[in-house]
Amino acid sequence: MTSRWKDVAVAAGLASGDGSVRPTIFAEMSALAAATGAANLGQGFPDDDGPQWIREAAIDAIRSGENQYPPGRGIVALREAIAAHQSRHYGIELDPATEVLVTAGATEALTAAILALAGPGDEVVTLEPFYDSHAAAIAMAGATHVTVPLVPSTRGFAVDRAALETAVTPATKLILVNTPHNPTGTVLTREELGLIADAAERVDALVITDEVYEHLVFDGATHTPIATLPGMRERTLTVSSSGKTFSLTGWKIGWVTGPAQLIEAVLAVKQFLTYSGGAPFQPAIARALVGGDADIASLRETLDARRELLLASLSRVGFSSVRPEGTYFVCADATPFLSADVPDGAAFARWLPGAVGVACVPLSAFCREGSATAEALANWVRFTFVKNDQTLATAIERLETRLVR
Repeated sequence: MTSRWKDVAVAAGLASGDGSVRPTIFAEMSALAAATGAANLGQGFPDDDGPQWIREAAIDAIRSGENQYPPGRGIVALREAIAAHQSRHYGIELDPATEVLVTAGATEALTAAILALAGPGDEVVTLEPFYDSHAAAIAMAGATHVTVPLVPSTRGFAVDRAALETAVTPATKLILVNTPHNPTGTVLTREELGLIADAAERVDALVITDEVYEHLVFDGATHTPIATLPGMRERTLTVSSSGKTFSLTGWKIGWVTGPAQLIEAVLAVKQFLTYSGGAPFQPAIARALVGGDADIASLRETLDARRELLLASLSRVGFSSVRPEGTYFVCADATPFLSADVPDGAAFARWLPGAVGVACVPLSAFCREGSATAEALANWVRFTFVKNDQTLATAIERLETRLVR
């Protein structure tokens, strides 16, 4: 590994100090689950495929010849469907020709946006814990990663407001906002978003949002795109995807929307990443965004029921959990189960598959190594409930009969 990319990989937590590449925590825990026969509540991918009619639409597209490069910006029908979705749900009006860009999932959209808009000498602010690709993209851009803690509270994880004020400075080029938030499951309130918007305007920073769980919210929570706040549309790039909304994570159809000049900057990078992709999936997702509201509601109802089952089980076993308002995940404090041999959440997550037959993920994997947040959440782990009934029932039975305090 060359020194430049070794430095990037180490900074992003993707490599050890000697430059050897580390597997992601998701790959590590899934491999451990497979090796031990554990019920995998670690990696957040659905066991069930998305609606059959959407999958059939992709098959129809393959048969009708939608198999070559689509336009670099995405097919017209999908860009129009994305614009209509933003208008219908949030009142955000977009020009499909210039303010919508289709990407190879949300990860490409986020990475291309960060690479396009930040570089050495710039600071990019994220919440912490953060999804691992956010840190990797910031490191690849050569920018400095600054974090704002999310702190467990009675209502969930909340933004540390004093830390936000301190973190956003004239050196801040981008603020990356993830809500509904992975890994904590919190849905930022309008008040919290307002504080972030005020901070961005104070230093003239741009905002990039990761909203892939936008429709998967519970308990009456409301997802509010920060682009809808006064003065924020012109400085915000909004990223989402079809993967979580329709349980089609392998299709990798995402998008980024926002002001035309910012979309042009992202396109300049994106065209040298994938250029384009997902030809037969794009028309299928266009149809899904127009006609799939009932399917989204059904998925949300199913996930809500599974969330309740997992929360109740974790409580019975002895975990202290934070009730998530969105996403696929429950975060829980594993302190009651720690010992000299299993001293923290990372050790607990590596011990649990073999000892109990259930896999989870340590919350510290979503933090900067050695940060105050990593220390505060050192004993916490994350479980996913986006699994079929059998997998979830098996995990619950094993936790309640095999895990002893």
